[in-house]
Amino acid sequence: MSTLTPPPVDPHAVDDRATMGLPASFVPRVDEAEVSGRARLLAFRGARDLARTVEDPAAEFLTRLAAGRLLALLGDPRIVPDDPAMCDVPAARVRLGLPAERVDAVTARWRHVGVVRDWIAKEAPSYEVDVPAFRIGRYPVTNLEYHAFLVAEPDAAPPPSSWRFGGYPAELANHPVWTVAPRDAERYAAWLAARTGRSFRLPTEAEWEYAASGGDGRAYPWGEEMDPERANTVEHGPLSTTPVGMYPAGRSPFGAADMGGNVEEYVADDYRPYPGGETVEDDLGGRVPYRVARGGGFTRFADLARCRRRHGWYHRDMYAMGFRLAES
Repeated sequence: MSTLTPPPVDPHAVDDRATMGLPASFVPRVDEAEVSGRARLLAFRGARDLARTVEDPAAEFLTRLAAGRLLALLGDPRIVPDDPAMCDVPAARVRLGLPAERVDAVTARWRHVGVVRDWIAKEAPSYEVDVPAFRIGRYPVTNLEYHAFLVAEPDAAPPPSSWRFGGYPAELANHPVWTVAPRDAERYAAWLAARTGRSFRLPTEAEWEYAASGGDGRAYPWGEEMDPERANTVEHGPLSTTPVGMYPAGRSPFGAADMGGNVEEYVADDYRPYPGGETVEDDLGGRVPYRVARGGGFTRFADLARCRRRHGWYHRDMYAMGFRLAES
């Protein structure tokens, strides 16, 4: 992958490529000839074998990517729109959020990519909460699943703007859907719940953080240290969404994939301060109330991949907003 150039202190003062630390000229992030070669070697395997390869920690990144691209065209057996894969999360009393005394240290750790203190202050203070047992989607909702919703309910929501001219990107069927508004994500969950008789919904913010971290206070779904090969963020990823689940080393303690990267994920809650905290009027604050998003994304630095990070949509193309389901 190419070397990144840290953006200026104010990332909103420059264009999207500069904000992502990319040069103005085109720089390929993936050796497409090599991916094509690996796809030819995998082409005669069955879909279930390819699905295992996508999530095989021993397989190289480009092999996993090639297998995922083939699956998008062949039909990915991991994705069943009426029966999405879910992970069980047990009831627990958990401590979430960031201790107030750590705000400055976390800000300093990520200042080189434009992070400011207000963004981190929203994570504090830490607090305890009882979370009942629930289920969390193993993957973020995919283009295939959202396509089924729009075919069944064409007037329920507009096509995602990431679908160029409203056309369904079949070659990205097993990639997460993005540029979906919170209300449309909720409409999708309500539609699927009515269709299946199950209690699908968006996760609460506390549920999302608990499912991502396991409730043990870790910084990332996989542990304490950032590893760019465990998540699709701008540090390592191909500057596009990737087939769900193809970063198996980045799974959460409960088995959920892509909670640290690929697309940002809306939760059920609008922003409000944590118990004992103060309202933070950062660059999103002019639109209070705004819907909270969690998890990193393919256009964002790994700061957003931290389990505690609270953010939301900002009016720029680089904000890749998706969602995943929870089930009561």
